[in-house]
Amino acid sequence: MHTGGRAKDVDVVVVGGGPSGSTAATLVARQGHRVLLIDRERHPRYQIGESLLPATVHGVCRILGASDELAAAGFPRKRGGTFQWGASPEPWDFTFALSPRMPGPTSFAYQVERARFDEILLRNAVREGVEVRENCMARRVLTDDGDRVSGLEYTDKDGTTVAVRARQVIDASGNTSRLHREVGGARRYSPHFRNIAVFGYFAGGRRLPVPNSGNILSVAFDEGWIWYIPLRDDLTSVGVVLAADRAGDVLTDPERGWLAAIARCPLIAEWLSGVPRTTEAPYDQVRVRKDYSYEKDAYWRPGMALVGDAACFIDPVFSSGVHLATYSGLLAARSVNSVLAGELTEERAFGEFEVRYRREFGLFHEFLVAFYDLHQDRDSYFWNAKRVTGAAVSESEAFVELVGGIASGDRAVAGGAAGAELAQAVAVAGGGGGDNNPLLGVKVVSASLHEGAQLQALAELGEDSEPQVPLIQGGLVPSADGMRWVEPTG
Repeated sequence: MHTGGRAKDVDVVVVGGGPSGSTAATLVARQGHRVLLIDRERHPRYQIGESLLPATVHGVCRILGASDELAAAGFPRKRGGTFQWGASPEPWDFTFALSPRMPGPTSFAYQVERARFDEILLRNAVREGVEVRENCMARRVLTDDGDRVSGLEYTDKDGTTVAVRARQVIDASGNTSRLHREVGGARRYSPHFRNIAVFGYFAGGRRLPVPNSGNILSVAFDEGWIWYIPLRDDLTSVGVVLAADRAGDVLTDPERGWLAAIARCPLIAEWLSGVPRTTEAPYDQVRVRKDYSYEKDAYWRPGMALVGDAACFIDPVFSSGVHLATYSGLLAARSVNSVLAGELTEERAFGEFEVRYRREFGLFHEFLVAFYDLHQDRDSYFWNAKRVTGAAVSESEAFVELVGGIASGDRAVAGGAAGAELAQAVAVAGGGGGDNNPLLGVKVVSASLHEGAQLQALAELGEDSEPQVPLIQGGLVPSADGMRWVEPTG
């Protein structure tokens, strides 16, 4: 599947073979450009982030030409999210199908084993003409006399240093990227989401009733929250998210701390009762990740762009990681293709890339700040709502205020539409109603779905999709095939 040998000069070099790197590489190569992708590991390889969103499945993957292979992989269908969140003992659902932006056959995503999913996208990139080299470590970017990035130096699998000249470098090497500093600025960490995630896998476990059996289940408990993702009948991903200052046991002994936290969450403990941990590699390990949310000051410089986790990362409660990765890869590819074709200046094309990428990240960040407030309390970090707020209201009302983001008294959150709207929506959802999906009426949620819906329409209809309007005044819109930026018409 992969080629070797000393690199030649190329049009674009991509660092990282995850979803963002494969997306960007594929869509640039499809325009006839020479693309080299290097990855420090060999695929298939383990990665966390198993829960997808519809925009990735029906938008980006369709544009990539990988939809059929993805459908044939047999991954569980995810109709939405199921939450036990707050005072109500009954779970409530967030169902994609009730959004008019995700009609009929596009109202689902997948729960995926990332090793398989990532390999599908990487193999698709090779079919599109991308040259892929694994076990290669990026060392530094090369610059010309004008301080423009003009290539990359890396070490190949034999330990040989290779320099490759390129018109564009795309860093898709994830949260551990060493190249992101090359674009300038710092990573800014959000004060709202400084958490620790500890996660592992069980050989089965209970499932939600059909048709929600493939949903992600997210359960809040006194110390944090737990994700429960059905990957196969005999494999369940279970992760515990805790505040950094409440994760001492996890950091000292990750496996013991993980199992103890699961035991203290009644619903998850019940669903896993009698279920053994899997012994199947690579799922037989318990792993820890600092789940900090961050955003770079700059996403690009002349000759180089950051995509995926190299640019930003957000708390995983609404499974936005792979969506932001593939979406940013698409945005970067449009910009690269427009510049290499001589249709737009780099400043114009990558200015559009950065505006759209920051907006999408910002929508998820705003939504999550409204969804849970990270005030601390000696007895409970999350959602011991009545004690945290100190409010003279019922537990359910205190919970709504807390996850609505209005309990802090911070006017930037409490005074905004997102907090108030979300508080009301969660109150309705928490009251039962099964498939009732009031969250879809919240403006910030609707806005976060809008671009994904446009991607799905563009992928399915192409030139027959409705004309798009610029995101900002004077901005650009995608071309009919979704591969470049063009000036809006009309």
